[in-house]
Amino acid sequence: MEYARAAIISIAFLVLPASVQAQSIVVASTTSTEQSGLFAYLLPEFKKARGIDVKVVALGTGQAIDMGYRGDADVLFVHDKVAEEKMIAEGFAVKRLEVMYNDFMLVGPASDPVNVKGSDVVQALKKLSAANGAFISRGDKSGTHAAELRFWKMAELADKQGGGYKSCGCGMGPALNMASSTNAYALTDRGTWLNFKNRGELKALVEGDKRLFNQYGVMLVNPAKHPHVRALDGQKFIDWLVSPAGQGVIAGYKIAGEPLFFPNAAK
Repeated sequence: MEYARAAIISIAFLVLPASVQAQSIVVASTTSTEQSGLFAYLLPEFKKARGIDVKVVALGTGQAIDMGYRGDADVLFVHDKVAEEKMIAEGFAVKRLEVMYNDFMLVGPASDPVNVKGSDVVQALKKLSAANGAFISRGDKSGTHAAELRFWKMAELADKQGGGYKSCGCGMGPALNMASSTNAYALTDRGTWLNFKNRGELKALVEGDKRLFNQYGVMLVNPAKHPHVRALDGQKFIDWLVSPAGQGVIAGYKIAGEPLFFPNAAK
């Protein structure tokens, strides 16, 4: 009798929806949120608050969004507003919510051979192109790469980046490692930069330009398109991120007293 009862319970468990069976979700996010150390700080607090495990797949934003289109993630936590809104318009994601922001910055060798230092990213890129300055691009369809391409377009140099331009097709950390080892320039988000230890001679050279603003958003992958999406638990993660508790955790993440991200869900 006891054996039969156990078997019935086991069978009942197997046919429960995935959202009931396992308190876990997959979040496709950017390499900047991972490599900045934010998730290592944030997720234990979420687990403590809601009891849900989060598996992060850190990719360039373009690749993370592709995961959402395929239904390979439950939540997207990314930073390319144009691509995010396109996904919602096509019905593959539910309402986008803003979570936090920081900024991009142009880093390069402290000697600054191309003389880009200042607060105008467009003028800096024009100087790099004219001098064939060494520049490492992520080239990976990430949010940072998308921003870089926008800045080259603003400089009217979309196809004229100069002979020193190299695309690595890699994440932010590896791109910075390449820039450090070759004394090249690179565009980076501030969060990854503050957590980056292998700077070598690299210094922050261009920052403070309003065009360098970097907004992060969160979206639930649409369960109407992909019924297996763990919508209930995914929504719990989103709700917590934009709640005063989640926003407080984001604000509390600092390196050497300097915040890496600024929560703005309630703006």
